[in-house]
Amino acid sequence: MFAKFPKSRIWRSASGVLLACAVLAAGMRGARGQQPEDPPFKLPPGVSAESNVVYARYGSRELQLDLYSPSSGAGPFPGVIFIHGGGWSAGNRNAFRRQAAYLASHGFVCATIEYRLSKEAPYPAAMYDCKASVRWMRANAAHNRLNPDEIAASGGSAGGHLAAMLGTTGDVRSLEGDGGNARFSSRVQAVVAFNGVFDFVSLWSRTKQPQAVRDAVLPFLGGALDQIPEVWLEASPVAHAGIGCPPFLLLHGTADKTAPYQQSLEMQKALQDVGVRAELYAAQGADHGFFNRPPYFEPTLLRMEQFLRSIFNR
Repeated sequence: MFAKFPKSRIWRSASGVLLACAVLAAGMRGARGQQPEDPPFKLPPGVSAESNVVYARYGSRELQLDLYSPSSGAGPFPGVIFIHGGGWSAGNRNAFRRQAAYLASHGFVCATIEYRLSKEAPYPAAMYDCKASVRWMRANAAHNRLNPDEIAASGGSAGGHLAAMLGTTGDVRSLEGDGGNARFSSRVQAVVAFNGVFDFVSLWSRTKQPQAVRDAVLPFLGGALDQIPEVWLEASPVAHAGIGCPPFLLLHGTADKTAPYQQSLEMQKALQDVGVRAELYAAQGADHGFFNRPPYFEPTLLRMEQFLRSIFNR
């Protein structure tokens, strides 16, 4: 059963949110035709990479991650789980490998994960998978020299949404799934979300292109807002913003035509209103995916590292 929320919250409309839903679909197309990495990926010195590690199983279906770790040092190191974007329907775990490898070269254990896309299984399957990846990290913490009490979640676009859900839903039993390692917690201690979607209700209510919304959101959520409003709200991180949430760093382009900048403004406010640390990096004039290319790649990378070091006292 889904959690019950006040009807006023289901139908509330966040002020000033402007959705350009057509670009959500464009974002999915862009994820299928991957843009060249700029700068190109190169494994830094002092980093070990392990590919195709199985972290969850559903019958014969196996989900994999790639692990980037410091080559030396006893640890335990803080960890980061990276979640790719692609409109919940496309993309792959290489999307954040540059960030993961960089942080590994600076004393973090990082995993870039795959998850079941909407064409395979709608919400909450992706949440089950993301939570399973956190539990896997904890279950294998000693082997991977990881501090199980220092795990962050990060992602961009759809991955930013899923990372924020990890941060706001903690050990919510209905979203845990059965991907393995059930005795371990799925809580994370920090979230870094790039141009995320945090309020599906607001996205729908403000849209001027409902066909594009259907193309991106409906396959993921499994139905329209008027059919399953409780699902739309449950899948919105802003609806779960509460005292127990970890610190957040939100990074967003002010000219984002896919996930409006207002989404991050309102997520920040919801967290700050309950006393949760929530920082916002505003890239002036930047559009969707800004953080993956110059001139924003390096500054956002350094800002993420700075934030995580401050959280984990490194």
